[in-house]
Amino acid sequence: MFDVAVFGSLFLTLFVIMDPPGITPIFLGLTAGRPAKVQQRMAFQAVCVAFGVISVFGLVGHQILDYLHVSVPALMIAGGLLLLLIALDLLTGKTDEPKQTKDVNVALVPLGMPLLAGPGAIVSVILAVQDADSVGTQLSVWSAIVAMHVVLWLVMRYSLLIIRVIKDGGVVLVTRLAGMMLSAIAVQQIINGVTQVIQGA
Repeated sequence: MFDVAVFGSLFLTLFVIMDPPGITPIFLGLTAGRPAKVQQRMAFQAVCVAFGVISVFGLVGHQILDYLHVSVPALMIAGGLLLLLIALDLLTGKTDEPKQTKDVNVALVPLGMPLLAGPGAIVSVILAVQDADSVGTQLSVWSAIVAMHVVLWLVMRYSLLIIRVIKDGGVVLVTRLAGMMLSAIAVQQIINGVTQVIQGA
């Protein structure tokens, strides 16, 4: 049976981590000077790359961890610390926005990965898929992943219109709020990882 709570929780987590409003100015900066149709195509390509990376780790991420002899609590703690760093960047406004280059397809790198399919999103998906213990829960998890990528595509596809509506100040405000929420999620993930380590000791 479809689990709305699981869907909502993962969707919200991915929304905060992948930050569609925050990716808008970065996308516009990377694709500046290109025709509208090219920008739209690059938005689709970036989302496809991100979805492909996320899907691979969602399907075989646990096997990758087993091969590398990395425990889930260790991954949770490391992922929480990484999310915390990302959250601090969002809160302070420090972002490493790559320079635009005409010679490479920025939709693939760095937009598709690692800006969209970054370590934080990968960790969250691996843990969500691992915790899904029924067909309905699995369906909820993958529906959230697909829905998030549809949102990302829509935001970048119509980014020129969105930026006119919310203005630069709106983007900054949403980014700060996302950083605050992400920091709380990161701290909770670290606490969960430490708790599992103590319980397993």
